[in-house]
Amino acid sequence: QVQLVESGGGLVQAGGSLRLSCAASGRTFSTSPMAWFRQAPGKEREFVAAISWSGGRTDYADVVKGRFTISRVNTKNTVYLQMNSLKPEDTAVYYCAARASSSYGTYASSGEYTYWGQGTQITVSS
Repeated sequence: QVQLVESGGGLVQAGGSLRLSCAASGRTFSTSPMAWFRQAPGKEREFVAAISWSGGRTDYADVVKGRFTISRVNTKNTVYLQMNSLKPEDTAVYYCAARASSSYGTYASSGEYTYWGQGTQITVSS
């Protein structure tokens, strides 16, 4: 059974930092792109960041560019999201996602991903 389990969420003041982790089990994703998405109350799920299988290519939503960094350690089957300079508008449930098939690129569309974590809440207070 494939599982993606996020951790590292919580409450933080504006301007603070958090680091999310997403540990995969049940199969390896070392040749698959992975990503982070988020969903705020009353809004649709939106793309945050994506990373290629090797980690050599990354892609970010404009609203987080320069503040968030996605990375991965394939030997641990884990992807990370370092979030700095957090803003109240970053408040959301954050989900990690993994593509089922191997490929070289990064993908910003949620439809490209087969496996999803259960989500972790990030709340940024002003």
